[in-house]
Amino acid sequence: MKPVVSTLKYTLLAVGLGSLSMGSALAEQSLSNRDKAVAVIESIETGDPSAIAYINPQNYTQHNLGVADGLAGFGEVLQMLPEGSARAKVVRTIEDGDYVALHTEYNFFGPKAGFDIFRFEDGLIVEHWDNLQEVAEPNPSGRTQFDGASEISDIDKTDANKALVADFVKTILLEGNMARIGEFIGPNDEDYLQHNTAVADGLSGLGAALAALAEQGMPMVYTTNHLVIGEGNFVLSVSEGQFLNQHVSFYDLFRVADGKIVEHWDTIEVIPPQAEWKNDNGKFGFQ
Repeated sequence: MKPVVSTLKYTLLAVGLGSLSMGSALAEQSLSNRDKAVAVIESIETGDPSAIAYINPQNYTQHNLGVADGLAGFGEVLQMLPEGSARAKVVRTIEDGDYVALHTEYNFFGPKAGFDIFRFEDGLIVEHWDNLQEVAEPNPSGRTQFDGASEISDIDKTDANKALVADFVKTILLEGNMARIGEFIGPNDEDYLQHNTAVADGLSGLGAALAALAEQGMPMVYTTNHLVIGEGNFVLSVSEGQFLNQHVSFYDLFRVADGKIVEHWDTIEVIPPQAEWKNDNGKFGFQ
């Protein structure tokens, strides 16, 4: 695929000044919100300027705290990228109401695993959140941050699977009631496939990792859950807490099968002090 080209950068800067009409985006109503979100992310690599028409140029709220608000802020970041360096391969997608979430393998100022969440109004993107983490070597079970199942199924179980994950986040991650973990995850290592960079498969791997962090005086602490969205067998949870004694955001993607959580991917990103933010929208603020 061809690298990011200057036409996309110039288009973004022009959009930031309000020169691109919404008409071209409205003409693409045959595209799903999922397709539009994927097109926007892939345009970071391809340089396709037409994808920017799926973003509302007058109303685009940015929650990446390292990027200034609006399309002009996005354009400024692209201007900083070395020509031809960007890569963006979307691996998984979730569409839930006005939200679309993407799990993406990036090279964006270095190799990264990322989750992006877009909120749509009237077919246009009006809000963006993300969570990025450096790409690491395969974990103790040999799994990467991207491999594993990706096909959406069990659409009829979406609400039940979201409820299961919401209960897991509340009961296990927020309240720490590990006595109930068997309600959510099976007992054998093969019952829970783990893609966290430092954790092995199964409850045994999870327990060993949490114990090691506690022994080092750096427990993983979830304090607030901000969002649970899902589609079929995939459910994404967005939370806030402490990791390695730093204020972080947790994005946890779960795959559910037969009423149990069977696979997990995540990114953990440090939230910088407010004095370093380039916008005032905060890391969360979901509607």
